[in-house]
Amino acid sequence: MTMARICEVIKTLDVGGAEVLLVERLRRSPRTDRDYTVVFLDASTDELVDALRDCGVSLVDLRSCPRRLRYLWLVRTVRRLAPDVVNVHSPLPAAVLRPALRLMRLRPALVSTVHYVRCHPLTMLLTQATHHLDDLTVAVSPQVAASRSVRGARLVRTRIHGVDVAAQRGWAQRADQLREQFGIPADAFLLAFVANFRPVKNHTLLVEAAALVLERRPDALFVLAGDGPLREQVLTDIRRRGLQDRIRYLGRVPQAGRLVAAADALVLASHYEALPVVVMEALASGVPVVATEVGGIPDLVRDGDNGILVQPGSPQRLTEAILRIMRPEVRSVLAAGALADTTTVDMASTAAWFDNVYATLADGAPKIRKDAASGEAQVG
Repeated sequence: MTMARICEVIKTLDVGGAEVLLVERLRRSPRTDRDYTVVFLDASTDELVDALRDCGVSLVDLRSCPRRLRYLWLVRTVRRLAPDVVNVHSPLPAAVLRPALRLMRLRPALVSTVHYVRCHPLTMLLTQATHHLDDLTVAVSPQVAASRSVRGARLVRTRIHGVDVAAQRGWAQRADQLREQFGIPADAFLLAFVANFRPVKNHTLLVEAAALVLERRPDALFVLAGDGPLREQVLTDIRRRGLQDRIRYLGRVPQAGRLVAAADALVLASHYEALPVVVMEALASGVPVVATEVGGIPDLVRDGDNGILVQPGSPQRLTEAILRIMRPEVRSVLAAGALADTTTVDMASTAAWFDNVYATLADGAPKIRKDAASGEAQVG
């Protein structure tokens, strides 16, 4: 049996959506006839690095090379690995690698997995100019597949990734124990907001809405988890309002799916999204979602069925949605809806799907490339 060499490339291994999805998929990917290597350029923590090592994935860490030379080292590293298939999960590394790998004598099949609907304008231009060099482009949601981020790609497949449904359900069954570990009072209505502190996540809107909710429901407890450049600004605003006891900051929470599973509801206030991992974690746990109707969120959250969707940018509308989900009869219906169908958020099926794609590309790459050029390729 020939061992297929698969190289997964990602810009960072921080605890973010694309990174977590990659790690969770590789945990479930077969090892008998696949040799996986992950190449990454940066990481502020080793949480996901250690997780990949623990599941037997080889790693190439480029953090030690000079920042101005990292993309040169990336190209040299991938060429040296001589993989059968390369899957790139970040836009700028993909734009750099596409023409470089095209020049290899034994060129690997090239896949781009697109996790975003927006990126830096220059990066977007480079992406669109080089997308046609992919053998396959995978969009992580229908919204991503319809966005400018895949413009120029010749062959696009949509694949919602997923999470470890069994683990999330197991944590949900231990919700009381987890709440105690996090210091959450038993009588509080726990609203989790798990997101890095960046402008797109719109913590300002969340804090404004939380303040309005607490005027009417003092039993609400908002818990924030994550890190990022806007952290101190947001926490200062919370302290200025005197709400630090009811809007708590837990810092960066390892395995944050535990916090999601322990919550009564998940809240998102984002300006835009591709397909947030926390939404999938919530639904897998039977936790209903209150979220802005942006990006790929409506692909998973059905208003009135497993969550409540609101137009972005309005603290009043987000407030009303949170107050509505706090009503026991409403939350009960939405929680049942969240648990009703978790097949679309189960990472096990996605791991099997990618395994089939990699097998096709590794074994029949010449045919795939020829068919892709004529627009007739069928992968997965």
